[in-house]
Amino acid sequence: MSRKKKTEKKRKTPSRTCLGCGQIKDKKELIRIVRNPELKVEVDLSGKANGRGTYFCRDANCLNVGLKKDKVYKALKVNIKLEEQERLKNEINRILSET
Repeated sequence: MSRKKKTEKKRKTPSRTCLGCGQIKDKKELIRIVRNPELKVEVDLSGKANGRGTYFCRDANCLNVGLKKDKVYKALKVNIKLEEQERLKNEINRILSET
């Protein structure tokens, strides 16, 4: 009797599409913005927060494009006030400057 060799299964890395530029990248390369059940929009660095989410490249231009063309509104199904947009931009810029 021959034994079957255990073959290692390669796990697929999850990929997501950037809302700003439309490029498909690994999930870990992107920044997630999530609308939580309380309808607040926040940056989710863990990628596991409850709520409806969308992804952006680690590039401020992608975020700007997404906010200007109301793509975030369509993806998260919530209106984002100008103050919230500025807060998101500042928070993402802070994250980008740290990495």
